[in-house]
Amino acid sequence: MSSTIGKVIKCQAAITWGPGEPFSIEEVEVGPPQAKELRLKIVATGLCGTELKILQDLYPLPYPIILGHEGAGIVESVGEGVTSVKTGDRVITLFLYQCGECAFCLNSESNLCLKRGPSSGSGLMDDGSSRFTCKGKPIHHFSNTSTFTEYTVVRETSVAKIDVAIPLEKACLFSCGFSTGYGAVLNTAKVKPGSVCAVFGLGGVGMSVIMGCKVAGASRIIGVDINKDKFAKARELGATDCISPQDLEKPIQEVLFDMTNGGVDYSFEVIGKADTVAAALASCNINSGVTVIVGVISPGVQLTLNGRLFFSGRTMKGSVFGGWKRNEFVPRLASDYMKKKFNLDSLITDTLPLEKINEGFELLRTGKTIRCVLLL
Repeated sequence: MSSTIGKVIKCQAAITWGPGEPFSIEEVEVGPPQAKELRLKIVATGLCGTELKILQDLYPLPYPIILGHEGAGIVESVGEGVTSVKTGDRVITLFLYQCGECAFCLNSESNLCLKRGPSSGSGLMDDGSSRFTCKGKPIHHFSNTSTFTEYTVVRETSVAKIDVAIPLEKACLFSCGFSTGYGAVLNTAKVKPGSVCAVFGLGGVGMSVIMGCKVAGASRIIGVDINKDKFAKARELGATDCISPQDLEKPIQEVLFDMTNGGVDYSFEVIGKADTVAAALASCNINSGVTVIVGVISPGVQLTLNGRLFFSGRTMKGSVFGGWKRNEFVPRLASDYMKKKFNLDSLITDTLPLEKINEGFELLRTGKTIRCVLLL
């Protein structure tokens, strides 16, 4: 690695040239890191539903762009002023910006930053430029991670050092999918032992919610999905019941209300659709039921909820990245992983090389994979 320090690196990357377009594998130039930045050799990156929605043109972004936010790799070089990591360290990428100084960052109960990042949404680094070029054109960054490339440049605050004992092809799931679902249970909902839980959506994040509910000691975990091919995996991970709304004569919320004798204690919406949010809330018990919205709802979508649902003790809340703060989540997850509280192998159903990224997202779109990981 030392021979590349300070030089432009040429490598392969998956570029999205315009809204709704498939990925194109191209040779890109990756510039050296500037102050408070580092350049990272990506070893593994997961395919997430967020990018799937971007491919469906549901989010406005600057193009062309290198997507990807669920990555793990090795630090190739660091810019001036970087102190938390060094060349050769193994890290995962972090898509959430945390300045560490604002009122939100200093609040132990929050993990979103008041500043949200100086260049949030611009697709550029903090100095207003890009570290990527292709065919003479600058290529935009995504969420300050851009992991669908062999090399990327990120802020120092956008990585977290991980234990060398955790394989990178598994650790990449800590960057988003697993942490988001697992943390929604332990940090946001704070599920109590003996509780009854319902999980709407059995993709990679939903399966991680199930794993979290099991670790939290839930007595009953009900998985809900229209794809019954996922039920076996859900039961393997801890679900006690699995049901498909398409098999029911009554609305799913009424069925859940009846089968749990008054509603579930916790429901998790892990799809990002307005109608399932309403169903998840209505499935909760009227005294202390908690609904957590984990799925990413597309911009502009409005929720329509019956006001009578709140003439009760129900609570509805959102959860971003499982409520984890940057400086605490890796040690906690690493500890749980080493204690074998969960098995990340169970979530990874497919591995592919970078050049098959479009095939991977087709597996995700059709529900034929739980988590697909690209190995670079």
